[in-house]
Amino acid sequence: MSRIVILGSGFGALAAIRELRRRGVAADITVVSPRSQLVYLPSLIWVPCGARSGDDLRIPLEGYFRRQGVRWQAGTVQQVLDGGRRVITDQGELRNDYLIVATGGRYLRNLPGIEHAIIPCEGIAAAETLRDRLATMKGGTIAVGFASNPKEPGAVRGGPMFEFLFGIDTLLRRQGRRGHFRLIFFNPSKEPGQRLGPAAVSRLLAHMARRGIDTHLGQKPLRFEATRVLTEGGSFDADVILFMPGLTGPAWLDGSALPRSPGGFIACDETCRAQGLERVFVAGDCGSFPGPDWMAKQAHQADLQAGAVAANIAAELRGEPARHGFKAELACIVDTLDSGLFVYRSASRSITLPRLRVLHWLKRRFEGHYLGTYR
Repeated sequence: MSRIVILGSGFGALAAIRELRRRGVAADITVVSPRSQLVYLPSLIWVPCGARSGDDLRIPLEGYFRRQGVRWQAGTVQQVLDGGRRVITDQGELRNDYLIVATGGRYLRNLPGIEHAIIPCEGIAAAETLRDRLATMKGGTIAVGFASNPKEPGAVRGGPMFEFLFGIDTLLRRQGRRGHFRLIFFNPSKEPGQRLGPAAVSRLLAHMARRGIDTHLGQKPLRFEATRVLTEGGSFDADVILFMPGLTGPAWLDGSALPRSPGGFIACDETCRAQGLERVFVAGDCGSFPGPDWMAKQAHQADLQAGAVAANIAAELRGEPARHGFKAELACIVDTLDSGLFVYRSASRSITLPRLRVLHWLKRRFEGHYLGTYR
């Protein structure tokens, strides 16, 4: 029986399991990750307002693994060697016939003073830190910004930062405290969020203006201090700094026998294979994939890549050509706690809907539907 090893237990990894079994692949599957749980990162935006707690977002996966006939092994990846056939972890070594890498990326933390900023999408602890800071503040300035990987500009996750910004604004208004706070959005681009499309950028900036959110755009951040943001175009005070750095590949790629992109990710082809390697596939944020410049690093795209990975492995196991590609597609609701802006992009269409209250509730309904697969 063929042995498939999957590194990671996030969106891409779980979708790959689901699609492999759906396609009738009866191979032995081992999942390697530090914890047998999924943290539903898209809903971190609701932690500061109390709509979600950390426990709401931690989804145990033992039941899902059992239903799919998958073995989970605790471990942290240290190296991948011999063309992908050997995986070295802190708990030992695993060999495989097929390897799927879906460990996610990591944030670039090389901006001086980055320790003074909260990176809210790092996980539940960061979102809870923001929640607690907001609860104790009587007033002040909150600065929210994001940046990309300079060597791979597509390696950015800006959408959640718009959501944290608008969510904080809505929360403070609900509490009757908004007048005591200044909100500043900063970004090195004059038109941030271009991957969402020009129409979406215009709507987002217009919403900031209507809500009295100041902007500091077109200036690269140089460093952070405890209560100050310094950029190429000047500086401003900030009592709380929320910042999303650009993404890069996982640290264990150093010393591993996997091809690298300029930005530090695993270099992949259009079928989600690691370039130049056999039976090594990649899904999600740890990979660098060919596609349009607006292709986002988001859970939806990871699911689509995982589908292509599963299709190619299933084809190879049947002795058929494995040439399945993935669809480049961006779909998201930029939430504001009481409404949402819907954005969709594909090779043939670009749709932006205005802010609607129903979109907030649709996003919450989607969360329940998506997680129902794994609970």
